[in-house]
Amino acid sequence: MCLAVPGKVLEIYDENGLSMGRIDYAGTENTACLSYCPDVTTGQYVIVHAGFALQILDEAEAMETLRTLTDLNQLIEDDRAGNGS
Repeated sequence: MCLAVPGKVLEIYDENGLSMGRIDYAGTENTACLSYCPDVTTGQYVIVHAGFALQILDEAEAMETLRTLTDLNQLIEDDRAGNGS
């Protein structure tokens, strides 16, 4: 199974001829290749898998996905703690 995560583009820069970005994943920052999203601009959201931004998302869609991932994480933590139903 593959999981792609939305993040906000904080900075766009060139690295070795590739468009790269500093991405904020709900408070955690990392880099991703932006070459598959050549029209992305700073402040937009992208969905990232394996270090590559695959698609530009609107902010509402990105926020909904992040809420869903947060809810899923809470369910997993509850299950590990023995609090699951």
